[in-house]
Amino acid sequence: MILFFDIDGTLWNYKNEIPQSTINAIRKARKNGHKCFINTGRSRGFVTNKELLGIGFDGIVSACGTMIEYNDEVIYNQMIDTDTIIHTLNTIWGYNFKPILEGHKHLYLETDDFKDDMYGAKVIREMGDMLRGIKDSWGKWEIQKLSCKTDVSVEKRDECFKKLEDIYDYIVHTDTVVEMVPKGFNKGTGIKKVCELLGEDIKNTFSFGDSVNDIDMLVAAGTGIAMGETYHDLSAYADYITTSLENNGISNAMKHFALI
Repeated sequence: MILFFDIDGTLWNYKNEIPQSTINAIRKARKNGHKCFINTGRSRGFVTNKELLGIGFDGIVSACGTMIEYNDEVIYNQMIDTDTIIHTLNTIWGYNFKPILEGHKHLYLETDDFKDDMYGAKVIREMGDMLRGIKDSWGKWEIQKLSCKTDVSVEKRDECFKKLEDIYDYIVHTDTVVEMVPKGFNKGTGIKKVCELLGEDIKNTFSFGDSVNDIDMLVAAGTGIAMGETYHDLSAYADYITTSLENNGISNAMKHFALI
């Protein structure tokens, strides 16, 4: 079996705290012969936490399926070309979007755009020296996807979306937060690509997630497992609802399906 795990709200909470039961369950699953992958909307440049990576994973699907690593080697990488990024920036800046460009080594943003933003502050704090300015790095980006903060009306936001709809799919988290992913890519396509590259039947996969950007991976996997007690009702998409992250959700689900 191949097991795929979202990070935020699934492997750890908003304080980046990982339950010991989760660590133990993943390590035991690997000992039992199952392959374990992180499957995250974060770009690889924002997956650096030593405790998280120290759990031990066979691979990482990052940036909504646009980059895949297996046994510490990049086996798939789809980047956005520079001209497309410039076109995107000129378009979204015209609607006062405040972007974070997400790449496999660096994240790029203008710090003044996120002075009073909780998520922006988290990115700035965690990325440290690996953070770059968008304008300071003009034309030198290596980018898989974008996230944006917006404070315009829904009508103006959707007007902007329409101008780029041939290039991106959108994941709207709130009225002010949106992800922009190259068209045709998501966490579900990431699972399919891993199975294709490793020669595995997708029926032999499990996915674990908690949020709207996990719907594609819950549906794509042979068995989709949603975390309990979250802000999002994923019961229409998941095959099984486990207990909460803090209440040993991953461990309990693995026991339920006899993975450990």
